[in-house]
Amino acid sequence: MSFLLNISRLIDGFSRLLGKCVAWLVLAATIICALNAAVIKYASNTDAFATVMNAMGVGANSFIEIQWYFFSAVFMLAAGYTLLNQEHVKIDVVSGRFSKTTQIWIDIFGICCFLLPFVVFVTYLSWPLVVNAYLSHEMSANAGGLVRWPVFALLPTGLVFLGLQGLSELIKRFAFLGGHIPDPTQKPQGKTAEEELAEFLLQKEVAEREAAAVRAAGVKK
Repeated sequence: MSFLLNISRLIDGFSRLLGKCVAWLVLAATIICALNAAVIKYASNTDAFATVMNAMGVGANSFIEIQWYFFSAVFMLAAGYTLLNQEHVKIDVVSGRFSKTTQIWIDIFGICCFLLPFVVFVTYLSWPLVVNAYLSHEMSANAGGLVRWPVFALLPTGLVFLGLQGLSELIKRFAFLGGHIPDPTQKPQGKTAEEELAEFLLQKEVAEREAAAVRAAGVKK
């Protein structure tokens, strides 16, 4: 079991690192969206800018579609990270009434009978689409759009990562039943992102008030 737990820790570490890296795509998509709205749509009205963009083979649709690609990457590639942090939607109306051991067995049943078969089946069906799009150099139907195979590849890739995390969760649940580790479904008792943001804003407001009070005291002197 110790060997399997080491594998589980490696998978958890990979999912955690991937989730933190993918989170930066949200910022990238936001920046591209702002640039597209503030620069591309307005500057494209000038003939010189339009000529440069046409020469590069890039249009406003490219910037719009790259936002979709980034969103797809966040949604698919962070699925394993979400499972690691127990953030997927769960219906605990029934299972919450059972003992912890029964709840763990329900998780094991769900992973073995639903999650892993779903990952294998959809990956099997989607991979030929990725290969065909790559071989045919399939492009977006929108003018100035992007090549399609990278975004198609996000589906099987994200599912493989989700399946790996599913295996890690399965190992941890069997390890819990064997008394090797504590409850793997227990979320860490740290602060949420919303609480950290609220605390940061409060500290910033307090610092600004103190600075204003110091400036006011200096003026009175």
